[in-house]
Amino acid sequence: LLNAIKQYSESKKYQFNNLVGNSERMIELYKIVNKVKNSRTTILINGETGTGKELVARAIHYNSIRADKVFLPVNCGAVNENLLGSEFFGYVKGSFTGAIKDKRGIFEVADGGSIFLDEIGDVGLGLQQTLLRVLEDGEIQPVGSTDRKRVDVRIIAATNKNLEEMIWQGKFREDLYYRINVITLNLPPLRERADDIGLLARYFLKKYRDENNHSLKGITQEALTMLERHKWPGNVRELENVIERASLLETGDRISLDSLPPQLKG
Repeated sequence: LLNAIKQYSESKKYQFNNLVGNSERMIELYKIVNKVKNSRTTILINGETGTGKELVARAIHYNSIRADKVFLPVNCGAVNENLLGSEFFGYVKGSFTGAIKDKRGIFEVADGGSIFLDEIGDVGLGLQQTLLRVLEDGEIQPVGSTDRKRVDVRIIAATNKNLEEMIWQGKFREDLYYRINVITLNLPPLRERADDIGLLARYFLKKYRDENNHSLKGITQEALTMLERHKWPGNVRELENVIERASLLETGDRISLDSLPPQLKG
C-alpha cells in the first residue's frame, strides 16, 4: 500500500494534462518530459500505433514556454512526397503549376511554436536531407525562391518504425537520425502498463459519459478484469474505442461484460 501511495504521489507530481497513467514506465516518462519541455532540443517519440504519441507531443508543447504559440501536427505518411516539401517550406507564386500566389509553409506558420512530425520514417530521402539542413541552421527556403528565412521552431518527431534498421537498409539518413534523436521518449505499449488499464478505462468512461449525457456510474469488476487481461494490440486507442462502444450499448448503470466486444471474450 505504501508503495502504491508513493507511486501515485510521484505520478501527480509530474502529471500533464491528457496524459493518464500511474505506472512506473509512465512516471519515468513524465520526469523526462518535465526536464526537457522548455528546451529547444529535438525530441523523438518511439511507440506502437495507438500508444498516444501525439498526446505526449501536445503535453510537451502546452506545458512549455511555447504554449501560447502554434502547435502543428503533420502526418508525414498522409502527404504525397512531391507535395510535402512545399507543405513544409511554402512556395512563391509561379514556382509550379497551380502556384497562383505565395503560400507560407508549416515551418513559417509555426515560427515560435512546435511542429509534430508524426511517422517521420515515411519521409523520403530527398526531403530528409532538406529537413536536416533546416534543423542544423534554422533556415527555410520556400519552393521557387532564392531567399532563405530564419525560423524558431521546436521539432517533436514520432515513429512506430525502427529507424536504426531503416538506416541499415538505406531508407533513413543516419545524420538526420542523430539530429532528431537527441532526447528519446519510449512510449510503452498498453500491454506493458497493465496497471494503467483501469485508470484509462475510467478516464474514457467519464469522457464519453459526459459527451453522451449518460448516467453510467462505473465498470463492474468482471468487466474490468477482462479489460486487464486483454493484450490490446491497438493500445490506448483500442481501449478508448471499446469504452466508447460500451458506454453507448450498456443498459445498466455500470459497464458490464455484456457491453464489451466479442474479441475481448474469446
